[in-house]
Amino acid sequence: MTAGARQAPGHEPVMLGEVVTALAPRDGAVYVDATFGGGGYSRAILEAARCRVVGIDRDPAARPRAEALAAEFGDRLEFVEGCFGDMERLLGALGIEAIDGVAFDFGVSSFQIDQAERGFSFSKDGPLDMRMGADGPTAADIVNELSEGELADIIYRYGEERRSRAVARAIVASRAEAPIRTTRALAALVARVVRKSGDIHPATRTFQSLRIHVNDELGEIERGLAAAERLLRPGGRLVVVGFHSLEDRIVKRFLIARAGLAGRPSRHQPDLPPAQAPSFELLHGGVTKPGAGETARNPRARSARLRAAVRTSAPSWPLEDAA
Repeated sequence: MTAGARQAPGHEPVMLGEVVTALAPRDGAVYVDATFGGGGYSRAILEAARCRVVGIDRDPAARPRAEALAAEFGDRLEFVEGCFGDMERLLGALGIEAIDGVAFDFGVSSFQIDQAERGFSFSKDGPLDMRMGADGPTAADIVNELSEGELADIIYRYGEERRSRAVARAIVASRAEAPIRTTRALAALVARVVRKSGDIHPATRTFQSLRIHVNDELGEIERGLAAAERLLRPGGRLVVVGFHSLEDRIVKRFLIARAGLAGRPSRHQPDLPPAQAPSFELLHGGVTKPGAGETARNPRARSARLRAAVRTSAPSWPLEDAA
């Protein structure tokens, strides 16, 4: 394992080499690790060049890991607690108005999954929480308070669960007898309604949907991408690692639109000119996937998809032109 691959115990960053290669760190530049987690990307960037890194994480539990890393790299690393969708405000408070690169690693971290008290995993019994931060409604609040129709919509939209209505109906029937408070109780309830498919637990999609809803993950991705576009200097690099189709779809649409590559409305009509000059140039033609060695070593990497782009000198697109 290389020096850049040393990580906090229990955590291995996905596609680390590919992310650092796409970022191409250089001396004197400023980079943002927008999803700090265990600091894997931050460490690798700091070791690749004499640069400065700002790590962002909405999880207060990430701060001690950041402080440990800062003890090695001094003022070259700064940690900010907050949502990456608020990146402009968070960096502005540090006096940073432009950056040279930003890396995103979406989804829940290994640390959060492994802590039963965080309520992310159906394989560990704990309170039904699922908050990545420290405030806002919990998954238990959502499960016990929303209507059957609202629950069905969330489970279908964010979990792509075909049996969403049946799951929502079972939740409402169960909570009429007693509130659903634990991960094990919810997982068992869903398993009675949804058939197991291969190695996938029946509750996987329902848990994903609640986590995405509780943390507004898709809205956060949209805000984070737009903020990165406004902050990146010409030549700056955007690198994104996503793990499921909902995340990747947002990133793909954003980059295709910003690169001026959006297709025609139909095959019978000519291509339309871009709304304005492209603000990004794609670094790769499509997605980059992890190698067989990494997926064998780190099962979390199996569904990872990396997309990267280079900022042009064109102005940022107005928000209303977002894909």
